[in-house]
Amino acid sequence: MQSPLLKAASFTKLQLFPPYYYYPSIIIPPKKQSISRERNSGEKNHSSTKFRNGTGIRAMPFGSSVNSGENNGSFRKVRLNESTFLASLMPKKEIAADRFIEAHPNFDGRGVVIAIFDSGVDPAADGLQVTSDGKPKILDVLDCTGSGDIDTSTVVKVDADGCIRGASGTSLVVNSSWKNPSGEWHVGYKFVYELFADTLTSRLKKERKKKWDESHQEAVAAAVKQLDEFDKKHTKVEDTNLKSAREDLKNRLEILRTQADSYDDKGPVIDAVVWYDGELWRVALDTQSLEDEPGLGRLADCIPLTNYRTERKYGVFSKVDACTFVVNVYDEGNVLSIVTDCSPHGTHVAGITAAFHPKEPLLNGVAPGAQLISCKIGDSRLGSMETGTGLTRAVIAAVEHKCDLINMSYGEPTLLPDYGRFVDLVNEMVNKYHIVFVSSAGNNGPALSTVGAPGGTTSSIIGIGAYVSPTMAAGMHSVVEAPVEGLEYTWSSRGPTVDGELGVSVSTPGGAVAPVPTWTLQPRMLMNGTSMSSPCACGGIALLISAMKSEGIPVSPYSVRRAIENTCNPIGDCLEDKLSSGQGLMQVDKAFDYIQKLHSLPSAWYQIKINQCGKPSPTSRGIYLREVSSCQQSTEWTVLVEPKFHEDASNLDQVVPFEESIELHSTNEAVVRAPEYLLLTHNGRTFSIIVDPTNLSEGLHYYEVYGIDCKVPSRGPLFRIPVTITKPKVVENRPPQISFQGMSFRPGHIERRYIEVPVGATWVEATMRTSGFDTARRFFVDSVQISPLQRPLKWESVITFSSPSAKSFAFQVEGGLTMELAVAQFWSSGIGSHEPTIVDFEIGFHGINTNKGEVVLDGSDAPVRIDADGLLASEKLVPAAMLNKVRIPYRPVDTKCFALSTNRDKLPSGKQILALILIYKFRLEDASEIKPQIPLLNNRIYDNKFESQFYMISDSNKRVYAMGDVYPDSAKLPKGEYNLQLYLRHDNLQYLESMKGLVLFIERKLEEKEVIKLSFYSQPDGPIIGDSSFKSSTLILGLKESFYVAPPIKNKLPKNCPEGSVLIGTISYGKVSSAVSEEGKKPNKNPTSYLLSYIVPPPKHDEEKGKASSRCSGKSVSERLEEEVRDAKIKVLASLNQGTDKERSEWKNLSISLKSEYPKYTPLLAKILEGLLSQSSAEDKIHYYEEMIAAADDIIDSIDKDELAKYFCLKSEPEDEGAENLKKKMETTREQLAEALYQKGLALSEIEKLKEGEKVVDEEGNQGASETDAKSDLFEDNFKELKKWVDVKSSKYGTLVVIRERRSGRLGTALKALNDLIQDNAEPPKKKLYELKLSLLDQIGWSHLVLYEKQWMLVRFPPSLRLF
Repeated sequence: MQSPLLKAASFTKLQLFPPYYYYPSIIIPPKKQSISRERNSGEKNHSSTKFRNGTGIRAMPFGSSVNSGENNGSFRKVRLNESTFLASLMPKKEIAADRFIEAHPNFDGRGVVIAIFDSGVDPAADGLQVTSDGKPKILDVLDCTGSGDIDTSTVVKVDADGCIRGASGTSLVVNSSWKNPSGEWHVGYKFVYELFADTLTSRLKKERKKKWDESHQEAVAAAVKQLDEFDKKHTKVEDTNLKSAREDLKNRLEILRTQADSYDDKGPVIDAVVWYDGELWRVALDTQSLEDEPGLGRLADCIPLTNYRTERKYGVFSKVDACTFVVNVYDEGNVLSIVTDCSPHGTHVAGITAAFHPKEPLLNGVAPGAQLISCKIGDSRLGSMETGTGLTRAVIAAVEHKCDLINMSYGEPTLLPDYGRFVDLVNEMVNKYHIVFVSSAGNNGPALSTVGAPGGTTSSIIGIGAYVSPTMAAGMHSVVEAPVEGLEYTWSSRGPTVDGELGVSVSTPGGAVAPVPTWTLQPRMLMNGTSMSSPCACGGIALLISAMKSEGIPVSPYSVRRAIENTCNPIGDCLEDKLSSGQGLMQVDKAFDYIQKLHSLPSAWYQIKINQCGKPSPTSRGIYLREVSSCQQSTEWTVLVEPKFHEDASNLDQVVPFEESIELHSTNEAVVRAPEYLLLTHNGRTFSIIVDPTNLSEGLHYYEVYGIDCKVPSRGPLFRIPVTITKPKVVENRPPQISFQGMSFRPGHIERRYIEVPVGATWVEATMRTSGFDTARRFFVDSVQISPLQRPLKWESVITFSSPSAKSFAFQVEGGLTMELAVAQFWSSGIGSHEPTIVDFEIGFHGINTNKGEVVLDGSDAPVRIDADGLLASEKLVPAAMLNKVRIPYRPVDTKCFALSTNRDKLPSGKQILALILIYKFRLEDASEIKPQIPLLNNRIYDNKFESQFYMISDSNKRVYAMGDVYPDSAKLPKGEYNLQLYLRHDNLQYLESMKGLVLFIERKLEEKEVIKLSFYSQPDGPIIGDSSFKSSTLILGLKESFYVAPPIKNKLPKNCPEGSVLIGTISYGKVSSAVSEEGKKPNKNPTSYLLSYIVPPPKHDEEKGKASSRCSGKSVSERLEEEVRDAKIKVLASLNQGTDKERSEWKNLSISLKSEYPKYTPLLAKILEGLLSQSSAEDKIHYYEEMIAAADDIIDSIDKDELAKYFCLKSEPEDEGAENLKKKMETTREQLAEALYQKGLALSEIEKLKEGEKVVDEEGNQGASETDAKSDLFEDNFKELKKWVDVKSSKYGTLVVIRERRSGRLGTALKALNDLIQDNAEPPKKKLYELKLSLLDQIGWSHLVLYEKQWMLVRFPPSLRLF
């Protein structure tokens, strides 16, 4: 998901840039996934970044020290019994929650309401039914994303049989006991897989495929038997009819075999019915298609539900899926929301927070007395990734339900910390509505500056790191030997943020065996990640709020946060450990003591804004010195401290009297100097800090300036100013190489090295050598660089050494910036072995610098000069460039802006959210893999001022082929025309109005044969004269070398690349050593490549186009005038509408008049036939088809078929304009003749069915119609005539072949012809062809294929577009 920490859902989803995560819990240990580390169960991953949470650190300076291992869960020797083992599965002792509840049994979360922003919570899951004091555990269950929404705006009435027609087309029996005073039933339908998590869908698909295979195998066996019996009966097959009959049987068998290979289960369809019973909106579902046994799941047997909040009832779709759902009705019955979870992640998180198990209290969540609101922000349509719509609606719901707390175990890396639309909404929740917001910091460690948004980067959110204790390791993770003391999980994200804020507030246990949804077919599951540490902290805070409410202490997010941060137990031995674990391991009992003693003091938050003196921007929240230049001199910083009160604070009673004398402290005055005292009032105060890093050693250094209340020093630090310094090692030798020898590792140990990447370096080649160990060792290796207004440049790898050996790799770097190299032995790797791992790490910097970053070829014939030099050492210059994608720009063809109608889209401020739909149209000439790109909006969820974006791509039949949001996915689309609807939301109309002309790109991946590899030349004229080719060279240190990259040859451009489109690809210049990679000539595989683009120029002028006739037509003026008048009359006839009786009468009168005037003019007669085709809704069908036959006969009679045949028998190419015109005329005439014969054949067939009905034929292929039947003779004669002129098997005429074979009883051959016709038919798919297919399958008796195709009919031809 973008969250449960990364962008994917409860199961990791990998994407290329940019990263995102769904703070998932990962089932340990994390799995290696190429360069990125996969996080299971809700952890979001991104190929370049992922979240792991930071490690805890010693509270500074206020906070109790660790007197015994018991305080933070560390033991010299861990031995478990059954009780301690069970307790380790749901860790509470580590944060003293168990001691706190033991001392205060009624402060177990009672009176506290927690909103769970996640993938959805299963109300039927173990432990989530009631609280410890018997109240309902889950107060409401909401799908905030809209992924479960169903359009139920269609209203139907009950017929005489007590039935209604469902939206899927199924006849549904209504239970007569259901009250419905209006008699109006709202209907809709949903493919049930759209509601299920991917893992559940996979399970059901396997089970359904197994049953389908059984039915299919029966049909195959029957077909084989029929063919075998035919062969036994007819030893010699010489008769034409027998040959056709045998071919029919073979075709049936082939169709069945082919169908097995193309099987694609889109899932059962459920019908939904919504009605108002006079008091409440009620919902019933027909789920027969899901059930194993006939008769189950019928609508009339369903127990109606209403909005979960009202009655707190849920349903289960079927015993097969065991999936729980709830319903909510919006917009006066026009929208039904079916709420399911999209992964086990949300239920697991809820269980950690507040599960209550009366029979096994050791498995209780941290706050068993708390109540929950489930706000599903993970969109099922996107694999559980969160969306802006989901986040905003969740905020609205949390305020509406008067929640005390929010837990959100989702997030992603961010461009700008503490910025964006969602951050603004969170600030309002915290500051105005006193809601405490807790979120996971991320699973992207162990490198620094890997905390993600929103948990690790937002000031008003408490970001949580992930801690593992010895007891957790021994019990929950079942390691052979537990670590001696607790530590942060290796993958836990670390601070600081890029603007210097600490990033991680506190740490809590980051794993648990907690409840999961019933559809997983197990009661609980192990997951770990900051997704698990966040709800643990949330539960701990719920205990505090429960106690505060019980004792009448006002609840403020400010005072609660200060209490937990100032009472942590430290993790680690040095101040720098705070960057991993925040202030340390949360301690609930000490935090409550703190609150009890100090609750009467002002409840204010101290906002910090810092600027370097002389630089008005950027403004930061801490001081972060990473680069060499920052560490070579002292710097002065201006700090503004502003006390912030809640919006409801009284000016006279709280704001005006506020005045505090602050004593400022520095943890190291030799490096960080600050004033001694500060008088602080409500309007804030500035002061200066001087940081002098010049005498520091290389490496990581962390300091703090903190403020203590002089009058009440026991409050501890009121605010902290983090100062992080990473003083890099300068690489001075040439060629630039550096090595770190003899690094010793034990489980969980991290080595950090900071290196100034030499100016001119663009990639690194590194070798990691290990020695000195016995059992296998697993390492995380990260490299991070930070550049302004960019997500951190991060490379990562998970490497397993089964024995001492060496591994090499290469990755991109940016010269002139400090690089952190973080090497960590996974926390549980090597446990049980007492042998340390010795690591030698060698790094070589390489670089080829050019005068171009992105290379743009402007569409001209001129090549682009590239100047290259090696600033570090001699390098092999091997340029490679290719263009492998095309981006075509589009603007909207239509826009719709409107106010959303439901309360779930009304902000707490009262503003109604507005929506803007932009409609784009595009066409694909061939099947292609495409991806929509919106440069303004893509790749940002949290650091984006726009609330939401979502797109759907559909064809003219309303079939949806693809959908996505800020991280668009590639989708394979068949040839055809498409609509792309882009859905934007905001409460500011002006913002939306400014987006009405938004440019969108459709990026199409080129086929392998279309990919263009560009050439290089040593001379500017090389592309024209064809010599001076440039292949490779050796760059000499200090010397520049130039060459040219040529534009693609115009006639080699891919087809369907219109003027203004952009071909894009990559260009690279260097080549890594063979020890690292074998991909030297593939620029996209090179560790350092650059964007390459080519603007497609206007097409070459067609000199022949529009050329005037070189000679006169030879016709007189009066003849030409007469023809012009005739053609004008025909044009008028063709333009007439025939929607009403009057219009049809006018058309008929004009057609009769023109026909009498030009009785043998074939183009006129063809237009008359075309006009008749549009009257297919005529009531008297037989008369209508007879008119069609007569019109077709008129065309046939008007054509000299002998002359036409004679012309096409002469195979000659036209040599002049006259001959060319004659050829076009003859081809047009042939097409008109064929169309007339085709339409006549269809009409004859329809008349036959209407008059006589379809004939039943035997399986031997005997003709179903009498040979003497006049109409049958006409059809066959007509077909034979058509066959003379065209290929009747082509997509244009193939329907007649199907009809002919069906009339002859050869149903298998008819079905084969129809399948070929569908395959070859022009887009979009025609519903009539698929209806014909259903009819043939039903006539053959293949019921399992009939059911399969009926489900696909709703996929191909939905009655309406899906809701956003």
